[in-house]
Amino acid sequence: MANKIILRKILDKTVKIGVIGLGYVGLPFAVTFAKNDIDIIGFEKNKEKVDAVNNAKNYICDVLDKDLIKVVKKKKKLIATTDFSKIKECDAIIICVPTPLDKYKKPDMSYIEKSCIDIGKNMKSGTFICLESTTYPTTTEYFIKPIIEREKGMKEGKDFWLCFSPERIDPGNKKYKTYNTPKVVGALGEEAKIIAVALYSLAIKHLHIVSSPRVAEMVKILENTYRLINISLINEIALLSGKMNINIWEVIEAAKTKPYGFQAFYPGPGIGGHCIPLDPFYLEHIAKNYNFDLSMIHTAGAINDLMPYRMMNKIAFALNRQKKAMNGSIILFLGIAYKPDIDDARESPALLVMEQVAKKGAKVLYHDPYIPEVIDNSGNKYISSDLTNKLIKLVDCVVFTTNHSCFNAKEINKKAKLIVDMRNVLKNIAIEDGKVFKL
Repeated sequence: MANKIILRKILDKTVKIGVIGLGYVGLPFAVTFAKNDIDIIGFEKNKEKVDAVNNAKNYICDVLDKDLIKVVKKKKKLIATTDFSKIKECDAIIICVPTPLDKYKKPDMSYIEKSCIDIGKNMKSGTFICLESTTYPTTTEYFIKPIIEREKGMKEGKDFWLCFSPERIDPGNKKYKTYNTPKVVGALGEEAKIIAVALYSLAIKHLHIVSSPRVAEMVKILENTYRLINISLINEIALLSGKMNINIWEVIEAAKTKPYGFQAFYPGPGIGGHCIPLDPFYLEHIAKNYNFDLSMIHTAGAINDLMPYRMMNKIAFALNRQKKAMNGSIILFLGIAYKPDIDDARESPALLVMEQVAKKGAKVLYHDPYIPEVIDNSGNKYISSDLTNKLIKLVDCVVFTTNHSCFNAKEINKKAKLIVDMRNVLKNIAIEDGKVFKL
């Protein structure tokens, strides 16, 4: 009977969805469903985010300001709160909290655990629950289910339903957003699957149903492990190519002409963002429970971890060629976001390169139009400098760490004394011998 109640609410759009976590995943999800006339309660521990949402002040680049204003101020379909007791008002709960790694690269499950405790304490009978946060396979069955059952004394499949549907957020992607990115759904049982399909179909164009949550959990890990391994591979080949005086960018462009069996990946100072540097190590963690060694993931991770140090050496080499030492030089980094044209510096390799260069005695400056200030892993705070002609001429070396489209590479090339180009920003620009050093 309970499943018929929630299905009826989904059908007539009176279902109320709670979204736990209003970050890069949760807020776009909440706005997408609210635009489709679904009532959303956003649950967030950070009061500043709650106040921002309730005042329609946007802080996520993938959410349009006009959309947030529309669903908060005009339609009044989205409200945010720090009061988790309001979970009892919701028919469905979507968990979109961070899943970081600790310093030993082990999964930090505390955010998911706290969310499940809050759900278990406050939810009503007949609630549908889905985790979107990236995690290791079996989390839904062996981690989430026992916590919720323990807190509420209810039984999964009878009093509530569980599902896993991995987030697929690509910050800055102009084509694929929450509503039109195909969504993988893996539910625990047939009733949960029926509810999941009905619920997500309210706002998502394409669903791909898999047989279980653990399959869906593995899908997300596979997607990002594939990218980690291939990017680490091209980074290693790029380093060798540099030693052999081979232009890796020209190699990649030539290889791309093959119409089958090859997909281009591009080198850089390392891998950043909320997924690729982290997700594969969730799989490495669970593999140990099965006495299985994921040597390829471990090796790829090691290559990626070394890239910022190798980029620091690249900068030192370039300075030495101009008879300058790293110690005392002024280094200007252009772009610290982990990818072009976004305001996200999570796990950005640029921060690690800056940190290492500063440790060698250089004065570090940066310019990023999307990120006005930042703190590196050592606690050093930096404020974005204005990118003026005077500054470019003043510094000893300009380093392209992110290829933001707003950078006027041609003008920067004219005025800079020395450039280290880690992103092939100067690919179509004539360069002087001894002035530009590429990855």
